[in-house]
Amino acid sequence: MDFTKQLEELAINLFKIDAVKFGEFTTKSGMKTPVYFDLRVIVSYPAIMESISNLLYTSSLISLEYDHICGVPYTALPIATLLSVKANKSMLMRRKEAKSYGTKKLIEGHFSKNQKCCIVEDVVTSGSSVLETVNDLRKEGLVVEQAVIILDREQGGRQNLEKNKVTMMSLLTMSELIKILVDNNCITKEIGVEVMNYLNSTKAPSVKSSKESAVNRLNMPYEKRAEVSRNSIAKQLFTIMATKKTNLCISVDLTSSIQILNLLEKVGEHVCLVKTHVDIIEDFNTNFVEQLKQLATKFNFLLLEDRKFADIGNTVSLQYSKGVYKISEWADCVTVHSLPGEGILKALNSTSSDKNKGVLLLAEMSSEGNLITPDYTKATVRMAEKYPQLMTGFVCQNAVTFDDPGLVQLTPGVQLEKPKDNLGQVYNTPEKVIENGADVVVVGRGIVASKNPETEAVLYKNILWKSYSKRIMGKME
Repeated sequence: MDFTKQLEELAINLFKIDAVKFGEFTTKSGMKTPVYFDLRVIVSYPAIMESISNLLYTSSLISLEYDHICGVPYTALPIATLLSVKANKSMLMRRKEAKSYGTKKLIEGHFSKNQKCCIVEDVVTSGSSVLETVNDLRKEGLVVEQAVIILDREQGGRQNLEKNKVTMMSLLTMSELIKILVDNNCITKEIGVEVMNYLNSTKAPSVKSSKESAVNRLNMPYEKRAEVSRNSIAKQLFTIMATKKTNLCISVDLTSSIQILNLLEKVGEHVCLVKTHVDIIEDFNTNFVEQLKQLATKFNFLLLEDRKFADIGNTVSLQYSKGVYKISEWADCVTVHSLPGEGILKALNSTSSDKNKGVLLLAEMSSEGNLITPDYTKATVRMAEKYPQLMTGFVCQNAVTFDDPGLVQLTPGVQLEKPKDNLGQVYNTPEKVIENGADVVVVGRGIVASKNPETEAVLYKNILWKSYSKRIMGKME
């Protein structure tokens, strides 16, 4: 059977097993579509899997030069495995998130820098999934310039990949698939026309590579980022950092108000932000709050209450403004989980009449085994985009989490040496977190538990500022 006939037979079989569906669906990129391609079902049909791998190999892979094959997780992995065996080429596997144990690798398999890797994917709409894999492979020093795809939806994905120096070769385009299904009476001409009209009128959004998205933010000095900040607290924080030449935040995890105030007298001039956990202070009182605010004014730092609000909007509104702590009256900004949904931001946005307040949303965590997923992180960032005046930034670990240079990346879990404590807190070095996009770096026990907190604060401040200076000059190693 010639190639065209094999392709036609494959298209019809995909329709028969419900891998191609017609109706009303939403793609990963958020687009509404009258046709959906779901290749996950092919794992139950070995003959179809074999047909796809044979056709991809014959039409694309056989003519390419590459050292490794990597399937986009997770639907493309079975096809990538078959192609690896057929081509007798090494396969690499990209995890959607790095393990929190063992080697903590994001890319599994044996490879060397500058080797070539070919991407395998099932369907491309915007190309965002392919680019996520491309970016992670490139971070490991691999050369990634080619992708073989089963179906091109013809909605801009090919162009997005080309902008990021990836050439895409597809087995089928959506228009070719629709023609085969109409010609073989699998769908009506009316459905075919509807789908083609949709394809011609609806394009996926342009997708930047993560490196391109992050570069503007990471290369901009704090004073320039203050100019583009829409939240007043973010603007103040960037200005303080530029003025005091410090991006150090101290986490005062102490249970005595006197100990906290004494500590801040020693380290206040070296920090830009003080992070509190007010509910662990055993002798909390209004006098402590007044003295804390006086120290903030004296040493020019802001106050972050790490409350991690995570309840329904009405409850959070009360937790923020009422009760013993009356957080809204003294904290410049607070941390918030996005888990309850947008209502939590609506509540905080409407609770305080003082617009000089801010929120840091938890997009990622530094604790071992935490349950935050990449999809959760992306949804958190999308939720924040609706409240630009309220948002100070994100608590996160990676530069690619968000693009907006007017927002602050607050990164906790930093110590000079110790990799992990006995309760699952995983630490990074100061240099590493700055390289990973941190704007403000949180240090707790590394300073608080030291014999000389002021000396340690100065040490952290100098290392962090030096790393930041290298970053904005493009000299990070």
